[in-house]
Amino acid sequence: MTTRIALWSGPRNLSTAVMRSFGARGDCHVSDEPFYGAYLKHTGDDHPMAGDVIADMDCDWHSVTAALSGPCAKPIWYQKHMVHHMVGEVALDDLKGFQHAFLIRAPERVIASYAEKREVVTAEGLGFAQQRAWFEAEADRLGHAPPVVDSADVLADPAGTLSRLCAALGIAWTDSMLQWPAGPRDTDGVWAPHWYGRVLASTGFDGREGPQPALTGETANVRDECRPHYEFLSAHKL
Repeated sequence: MTTRIALWSGPRNLSTAVMRSFGARGDCHVSDEPFYGAYLKHTGDDHPMAGDVIADMDCDWHSVTAALSGPCAKPIWYQKHMVHHMVGEVALDDLKGFQHAFLIRAPERVIASYAEKREVVTAEGLGFAQQRAWFEAEADRLGHAPPVVDSADVLADPAGTLSRLCAALGIAWTDSMLQWPAGPRDTDGVWAPHWYGRVLASTGFDGREGPQPALTGETANVRDECRPHYEFLSAHKL
């Protein structure tokens, strides 16, 4: 029986490094943002490489959902999801039998990192409100809070934070999750050349984050809109 893990984050949340970490396990298959194509086709959002993503992916919500619930050759299937992608005909209730967890990051850092890759930065595009809504839906379903981890904790103490996440997900911890070979993977999304520069060069987690970025103007307004949702989720972190 396969343990299916759906980890929900927004962009620039350390999510690709965490995917690398799970992919370094010998017992785990990984999937990279499987609903991205459906999101772009549904919304027409002008993301970098949008045409390439749509052409490369299954863009049918129900077909993707069925595939994610189908057979897997490995005992663990780690699925990296962007919660703001979920604007179509799929909800948490459609992903039955999954272990859902949430990866968060301080909005100041998310905004500063995202702005390096895309000129337009909006609160909706960062997914904090959607992430909170999906967390609350899963908490209602479970009767308790699902696992939440903060990217700052992953960087400061990878072994401690990820071992707690594994325990919460009901899988064994292995220190193979702390290192991986540099370079691309066949499982990376076609968008990797634009978004994954640092991760492609990485061989592990880089350590503690530096000083908090200072934001002004519209980016400060986006931060103010996102921060209450981040603080709500942060109160539940492992």
